[in-house]
Amino acid sequence: MAIISSRPTLALAKTRWRNKRARTLAERAGVIGANVWKISLEIFKHMEKEGFRFGSDRLVTGVLTEFIAFLVQLVDRAVYGKLGEADRATLIGELAGHLAATMENNQLDLFGPGEYRKPFIELLNTRFAEYAGFECPDGEPGFACLRYFATRVSDAMASGDNKWVVEQMMDIEAPEMARVIKKLVEQTVDTAPR
Repeated sequence: MAIISSRPTLALAKTRWRNKRARTLAERAGVIGANVWKISLEIFKHMEKEGFRFGSDRLVTGVLTEFIAFLVQLVDRAVYGKLGEADRATLIGELAGHLAATMENNQLDLFGPGEYRKPFIELLNTRFAEYAGFECPDGEPGFACLRYFATRVSDAMASGDNKWVVEQMMDIEAPEMARVIKKLVEQTVDTAPR
């Protein structure tokens, strides 16, 4: 039997604005993007604290990219039916652009000059197509979706001695990710003007 740790509850960064003016979809995407980045880093830190080994910075970047791809598709599913198709596409496009810029800036700091944005966007598009085939009853990722995500993370970790990573992702991390994304969308998108 695997010993899987429990995880502390993830907290959202600021999702409320001081003044009451209507926020654009780009502004809302920026808030969601900042939170997706924060969630990804918190999960990474929690797993590292629990003894999972990530190896090099390149492997860490790959794992964070898998976290982000999963979270973005959860956002997309959460806004489905809440926004019209054009607004949904705008929000997800802005979100992907925000996260691509964040990832690019971090990779430039870590690895120096290089092309980082295009491969990141290509991976997001690939994962979106793959995740589209999974059911998410009531907005919650089903078993097959969770298993796929956990396997992608395990593969990105080059998981030699991380034999419980799939179970950790499926049982602990991914359900918490889904819970936080649902709350994030409620706080940032459900109040958006239609």
